[in-house]
Amino acid sequence: MAHPTPPKTIHPLDLADIDDLLSDEEKAIRDTVRRVCDEHVDPYVAEWFEKGELPVVRELAQTLGGVGLLGMHLEGYGCAGMSAVDYGLACLELEASDSGIRSLVSVQGSLAMFAIWRWGSEEQKQEWLPRMAAGEAIGCFGLTEPDHGSDPSSMRTRARRDGDDWVLDGRKMWITNGSIADVAVVWAQTDEGEGGSGIRGFVVPTDTPGFSAPIIHHKASLRASVTSELVLDGVRLPADAVFPEVRGLKGPLSCLNEARYGILWGAMGAARSAFSTALRYSTERVQFGDPIARFQLTQNKLATMSIDLTLGTMLALHLGRRKDSVGLRPEQVSIGKLNNVNKALEICRTARTILGGNGISHEFPIMRHAANLESVLTYEATPEMHTLMIGNALTGIPAYR
Repeated sequence: MAHPTPPKTIHPLDLADIDDLLSDEEKAIRDTVRRVCDEHVDPYVAEWFEKGELPVVRELAQTLGGVGLLGMHLEGYGCAGMSAVDYGLACLELEASDSGIRSLVSVQGSLAMFAIWRWGSEEQKQEWLPRMAAGEAIGCFGLTEPDHGSDPSSMRTRARRDGDDWVLDGRKMWITNGSIADVAVVWAQTDEGEGGSGIRGFVVPTDTPGFSAPIIHHKASLRASVTSELVLDGVRLPADAVFPEVRGLKGPLSCLNEARYGILWGAMGAARSAFSTALRYSTERVQFGDPIARFQLTQNKLATMSIDLTLGTMLALHLGRRKDSVGLRPEQVSIGKLNNVNKALEICRTARTILGGNGISHEFPIMRHAANLESVLTYEATPEMHTLMIGNALTGIPAYR
């Protein structure tokens, strides 16, 4: 029987024609995010990274909120109600500009907003979500502590009852958006259970007495992002500040799965940026009388990067379609996060070698992406934890306990 002739058009950044699997609406959303990044992020992000600051973070949040990117996969309360694939494509484009910008959106929407949307009272949702969706209020998510990252059940932050009030004491560490946030979702131990079962979530306005958020300086990664410590010294909250139903690690882990899903898409954005830079450079850089793209070893590097980018993007799209249809299990998210961040790092490192010494210059984005991905590799669970989550799913044995 006759077979259709495949199209002859070659898209160097999409040799497998993954674009053909996207709807017109999905492409339009992706293109909108790219235009926003082209105008509001890309001309400035290298300087932000070099200076270690994000000076226009509130203006940028309102710009991103204005096109519906904050909490875009949530329903109601001013949120756009878009699909998981829509959200993933947005994360890819944001991280193609910078991981710090994707982190701003991810923490706002998948951690702080999702926590309130999924676990908050109706009053908490009405008070915070519309403003957060518009970028008029910024949120942060307080789970990780200075001495407790991979083992949140051992957190030391405590919430105790004092009459009808709650009083919070403790420290949180490596908190994106912390010092600029208007509201913090803080997880704390209570006396209501043992072994982590008494952990509860609190909605903490950051102007509450006893709350402070010192900025963390001297970062070598995610420099175009606001990272802070949260300090809670006798923070007194009314009874209705606590999430009413959820207890234990179910609450924070559900939020982390949302954030990890965005990461597995975003990592492919950083990878695409590094690959496209190396591909273009290889055709322009002349050595020994020829562009270096003429050499077999360079073509081997380009082909390997292209395959890894293709497979990672296909995995992200598969997981996104599954999330939209039947949902994702935690180990499926771990497969995506572990594979795609590792492959993105490999692509950045290989791309850097094609640029030689120029690869370390901030005139090109590769080293910035590589540095950022070192943080992405270990936040929202380290590669070791994701490996053991997958191992647990395969064997039924929780080796991390």
